Amino acid sequence: MLIAANWKMYNGPAATAEFCLGLREQELDGVDVVVCPPFVSLAVAVQLLAGTEIAVAAQNVHWEDEGAFTGEISAPMLLELGVYGAIVGHSERRQHFGETDESVARRAHRALEAGLFVIACVGETEQERERGETEDVLRRQVSVLEADDNLVVAYEPVWAIGTGKTATPEIAQEAHAFVKTLLDVPVLYGGSVKPDNADELLAQQDVDGALVGGASLDLESFTSICRAAPRS
Repeated sequence: MLIAANWKMYNGPAATAEFCLGLREQELDGVDVVVCPPFVSLAVAVQLLAGTEIAVAAQNVHWEDEGAFTGEISAPMLLELGVYGAIVGHSERRQHFGETDESVARRAHRALEAGLFVIACVGETEQERERGETEDVLRRQVSVLEADDNLVVAYEPVWAIGTGKTATPEIAQEAHAFVKTLLDVPVLYGGSVKPDNADELLAQQDVDGALVGGASLDLESFTSICRAAPRS
């Protein structure tokens, strides 16, 4: 069971240091934990979580190793920093920054090739779900990915991200089971995961963990979600 904290554009180095020092003290045996800070906070997270089982991942990665790509970060740069993996294709990247299935595929492929662990995000909008297009959207988004031992998919219904809405455990289970018919990889649930709904979501047969957004910014909240995960 994998629980990943996506901090989005929160927590600079000072806040990251405080969180990581607190996280080191928690008993989280039996669950894989990943923290995904902003780029400016990766180094301090790597430093303070060294010697623990807690991994550090970036929120994005480029498909080229170097070049004239202002504002981007490459896989070799992340590896040099000691970063373990990266998120690709988060719905906020797709919505606000023009990310496409093709660019997500290129980012994922290069990161995996370089030896990074990848969390690739997929999910439908509220309009797509209302039109009955959920499976078509998931099929299209997943089709550009290739199975890899270091790849996991995160199903994040766009209508449940930052909205306070959450997919019911039944909706999550149905979507996860469908994704697994397309690609044989673990599937995380992302979309307003909180301590009060984590138990039921994580208990679903095909839910292999969670990609946690806002609820991961508070140490007590995040560790509560980690402890809700069934132990392997």
